[in-house]
Amino acid sequence: MPRPRKFDEADVVAAARDEFWARGYAATSVDDLTSVTGLGKGSLYGAFGDKHKLFLRALDDYIATALDGVRAQLRDPAHSAYDRLTRHIRAQAKALAADKARRGCMMAKSAAELGAVDDDVERSVERAYAEWQAELADCIKEAQRDGAIDSKQNPQALATTLLAFMRGQEALHKAGVKSAQLKASAEQIIALIPTGPRSSGIEAKGGVS
Repeated sequence: MPRPRKFDEADVVAAARDEFWARGYAATSVDDLTSVTGLGKGSLYGAFGDKHKLFLRALDDYIATALDGVRAQLRDPAHSAYDRLTRHIRAQAKALAADKARRGCMMAKSAAELGAVDDDVERSVERAYAEWQAELADCIKEAQRDGAIDSKQNPQALATTLLAFMRGQEALHKAGVKSAQLKASAEQIIALIPTGPRSSGIEAKGGVS
C-alpha cells in the first residue's frame, strides 16, 4: 500500500508557481523546484508527472487567481458599470506600481517564452485573455445600457482595445517606465473612452488611489 501524501498540493503548486514566475520555464530546474517545494524528485514526479505538467498546473493556478481578481473588480455591485471599468484600469496601473521586482504578468511571460512552441501554454493563455476580454465587454455593455458609454461603440472592440492597453502597460513596466507615467497613461485611456448622455455622474478622476 502506498504511503499517504504528507504535503499540501496547493502549497507545492504555489511555491512552484512563484519560482516559474520569477525565473521562467527554461531557467527553472528540477533542483530549483525541489528546493522551493521541499519535496524530493520522486515525490514531485509522483504527484505531478514531470516539470512541464507542474508548470501547467502552476500557470493554471496563476490564471485562476488573476481572473478571480478581474471578476471581483468588474462585477463589484457597490459601483456602477462605468466606475467598475475605470477602477479596474486604475487598479492595473496601481498593481504595476507596487511590483517593485518587476516580475510582471506570468501569463504574458509564459506566452512570450513558450507560446510559439507549446500548444498547452498557448491555449491556456489564449483562454485567459478571452475570458478577461469578455468580462470587460460585459461591463462595457452594462455601462452602455446605463448611458455612461456611447451606445454606438462596439463593446468587444473597445474591450480588446482596453485589454491591449493594459497588457502594453505591463510591457512598459518591465522595460522600466516610471509608475507615474503608467498611472498618467491610465487616466488618458479613461479620458478617451467615448462617454454617453448620462456620463455626468461618473466617478471623479483618480477614483482608485
